[in-house]
Amino acid sequence: MSIKSDKWIRRMAKSHNIIEPFEPEQVKENATGRVISYGTSSYGYDVRVANEFKLFTNINATIVDPKNFDPKSFVDIESDECIIPPNSFALARTIEYFRIPREILAIVSGKSTYARMGIVVSNTVIEPEWEGHITLEFSNTTPLPAKIYANEGVAQVLFFEANEICETSYKDRNGKYQGQTGVTLPKA
Repeated sequence: MSIKSDKWIRRMAKSHNIIEPFEPEQVKENATGRVISYGTSSYGYDVRVANEFKLFTNINATIVDPKNFDPKSFVDIESDECIIPPNSFALARTIEYFRIPREILAIVSGKSTYARMGIVVSNTVIEPEWEGHITLEFSNTTPLPAKIYANEGVAQVLFFEANEICETSYKDRNGKYQGQTGVTLPKA
């Protein structure tokens, strides 16, 4: 496997729409001032978080079960920022919609700006021929409330090209998260 560069990302975004909307350069400022960077980096793409959040709550005292997930375990928040309580968890989604080519495997990893303040973005593998908005998982590992800013960078996607094409892609398997839009909860 080999990691793909900024040139490859720009070329694939233009010719195959692998990322929409696409920012060809690294953005560090916008009309409102300084932002947590997003866009194309040297060997990856820094994604932005949308303004749709699902914040874990214990109001209903339910058990978190991946085979029988209760959507009442979350409170929906639509805002330019999300405050994650201490030792808590939130889901969100990328602004960007991805279309991963068959020969590519992508990995999502958190940005150091958030990691340095105790916010962990769960690493996620994006399989060949998967498409959709990436659902992001944020854990606040600190004893303090932590803020996430919508429309700013939160994670980086790294693209790896396989030495040979996979026999069965995510699309071939009819993966349960194929084509997801919005914040997508666990599916059994």
